[in-house]
Amino acid sequence: MTPLRQRIQAAHAGDLPVLRGPFLAVPSPVVTEIACGSFPDFVCIDMEHGAVSPETAENMVRAAAVHRVSALVRVPGVDPVAIGQALDWGAEGILVPRVNTADEARRVVDAAHYPPHGSRGAGPGRMSGYGRAIPEALARAARETVVALQIETVEALDRVAEIASVPGVDLLFIGPGDLGVGLAASGRSTTVAEAIDTILTACAAASRPAGIFTMTTEALAPHAGRIALGIVGSDATILVAGFDAAFA
Repeated sequence: MTPLRQRIQAAHAGDLPVLRGPFLAVPSPVVTEIACGSFPDFVCIDMEHGAVSPETAENMVRAAAVHRVSALVRVPGVDPVAIGQALDWGAEGILVPRVNTADEARRVVDAAHYPPHGSRGAGPGRMSGYGRAIPEALARAARETVVALQIETVEALDRVAEIASVPGVDLLFIGPGDLGVGLAASGRSTTVAEAIDTILTACAAASRPAGIFTMTTEALAPHAGRIALGIVGSDATILVAGFDAAFA
């Protein structure tokens, strides 16, 4: 399986279509396996808004691995312990919400990488074969770890060019829902569409891949040529749609 980081770079260059996968917020390896049976390009296990415990999240990463589907983990925030744990479970990368400054971006990169590029500790977790293959795990992590930062606040929007320029950031991911809430609360006249354009323009200027959340695949179309990755809906929204179709 080609590492997700390499596929993101290929999609950014236009050599692959936009990568698509869902959020998984239902705390269930079974649901993860059902989702991965449709062979999305990746899944993103949601520990920010979902009720997913660390033990369950690790088992969800395992479930994705059964189907050879790449797993990202959305950690609760800029937390070195949570970032290190998610990567130790074998996730190919992390998505970090509410990154508002270049300094926070640098802290995430530092937490996600082993020395000399960061300060992540080398523990005997699943990623290293429980200590049997630590040197190999360190080398693989240097090549393959995905560091994705979520841009979803007015503060981040104002500093997006600085954030996009931080070395070691692999992707800026747009959260349009929270971005819209923040813009409305700020009283600014900037629309969500204008804010998205600002972020995508900053990514292009920094040669940084971009991603966005949408509810449907069709909603990715307006961003064609400007994004490398789309998180499309979630296990919960797909379940709701299926049950509504069957019983509503």
